[in-house]
Amino acid sequence: MAATMTPQPEVSSAFDGIKALEGQYLLQNYSRYPLALHRGKGCYVYDLDGNRYLDLISGIGVNSLGYAHPRITKVLQKQAGLLLHTSNLYYHEYQGRLAERLARISGLNRTFFCNSGTEAMEGALKMIRAHGNQHGGGKMEIISLENSFHGRTLGALSITGQPKYQKDFEPLLPGARFVPHNDLQALEEAFSERTAGIVLEFIQGEGGINPLSEEFARKAADLAKKYDSLLVFDEIQCGVGRPGTYFSYQLLDPVLLPDITLAAKPMACGIPMGVVIANEKAAATIKPGMHGSTYRGGPWPAASPWNSSISSTNSCLQSTPSAATSARA
Repeated sequence: MAATMTPQPEVSSAFDGIKALEGQYLLQNYSRYPLALHRGKGCYVYDLDGNRYLDLISGIGVNSLGYAHPRITKVLQKQAGLLLHTSNLYYHEYQGRLAERLARISGLNRTFFCNSGTEAMEGALKMIRAHGNQHGGGKMEIISLENSFHGRTLGALSITGQPKYQKDFEPLLPGARFVPHNDLQALEEAFSERTAGIVLEFIQGEGGINPLSEEFARKAADLAKKYDSLLVFDEIQCGVGRPGTYFSYQLLDPVLLPDITLAAKPMACGIPMGVVIANEKAAATIKPGMHGSTYRGGPWPAASPWNSSISSTNSCLQSTPSAATSARA
């Protein structure tokens, strides 16, 4: 039986046409601003009529080097003419190099590449559950913080400490425990032999700009070690150069290394990419066939951060303290 096509509404402008098509055919899960963007350059974007706007959103924290960066454009154009996608059944020249660089800057050992921050969180949750299952079926609880935000997939929502994101999708995964931000007593009371892992944002974003106290972070690490639980730092919102270091846990002296850290957002400057970076203990929980991704770590997305974004971070970080001082003045 042929599908019945709804007549297209009459439109008075190019923008109205775009809006009408999206209103008719897209899932209505976004509340958009009345603006259709056509191109970008540097920190500016331009609409269909050529009007220029200063972009303070940066694709929700993604376009860390702006729009149409000449180095990124050149790299992606060149790689597109060579090899876009191969799957992870084969080797290519960029994935190992990029993982090596991530190991050096993170202090951890091994990387899994994925498509987004919430996928990175799902990978970390599987590591936590697999680690717990090595000790028997009872070790399955995961501690997180109230007002946290860890992504929109079902597993990530299960450890997100904001009921407004959870209520429409319940029941969620069992075993999540939430404690108030920087509450040492509640943290200690939440840990037990059933705790498989704890997931922390070193600086909360969605819950307000709330940094962890050093005392709380180090207490969490001590308790994770005591109860043989994996310590995960979610750096998707607060890492990748934003705090003036590669990762926010590097603000502490001495640095407090997690078992797993997660990053995404500006990793590939607009190309979808997330990473799970783990030490050998956490990485050993995932054996061949236990996890995977069709697209990620491919030659096209991996070429961008290898050749441009991570390479440019060094110079950006060097200028961050002076820029922050000027902003405070």
